[in-house]
Amino acid sequence: MNQPLAGFAPAPVTARMENHGNHMLKVAMQTGNDLLARVGSMVAYEGFVQYEPNPPAVRQIAKDWLTGEGAPLMKCSGDGLLYLADYGANVVVINLNGDGISVNATNLLAFDAHLTWGVERVKGLAKFAGQGLWNTRISGQGWVALTSRGKPIVVDCGGGDDETYVDPDALVAWSPNLKVKGKRSFRAQSLIGRGSGEAYQMAFSGQGIVVVQPSEDSTDRLRVRG
Repeated sequence: MNQPLAGFAPAPVTARMENHGNHMLKVAMQTGNDLLARVGSMVAYEGFVQYEPNPPAVRQIAKDWLTGEGAPLMKCSGDGLLYLADYGANVVVINLNGDGISVNATNLLAFDAHLTWGVERVKGLAKFAGQGLWNTRISGQGWVALTSRGKPIVVDCGGGDDETYVDPDALVAWSPNLKVKGKRSFRAQSLIGRGSGEAYQMAFSGQGIVVVQPSEDSTDRLRVRG
């Protein structure tokens, strides 16, 4: 009976975070190296792992999440293996290695608790979108796991004069050093996005990456605060 299932068995641990297939995250838990993860994302664990929903550190930062932009988080601690998932979405694992990333909170699955993080307004969009858009910025030495509705693409913006345009409903994350501005396109409104109003894109320029998912489900994407 075990033979047909052998290909689905967990592989030996090689890193703090890694994929188990495309839709599940495996985290090697160690005492003193806590994890912040989306509430409800735990699907299995081995060993001794404890959970604390909405810990004080999260409550302090999440006070800025007034209109639902933030993901409810829990602190995970202990020793063992922890498996996380989010309704079958693809999981993308990133080792920041001293860098930073700006993440749409609905695409945030888990990250090392020692990383520096907070909610910030997306610069360059305040005039364009009223009060602007809000994202979660994470930086430091450690691991982050994101979700994507389908297999994402990672666009390298390069650093030239050309801009990269993304439908905000398909946007997952980007390098925080990129310049961001909004763009309206009336002539393309029937071709870009799924909204019935004018087409709206986010334009990125500079040196860095943009992560884009093959989905335009606007029910849980970046929200306009206004």
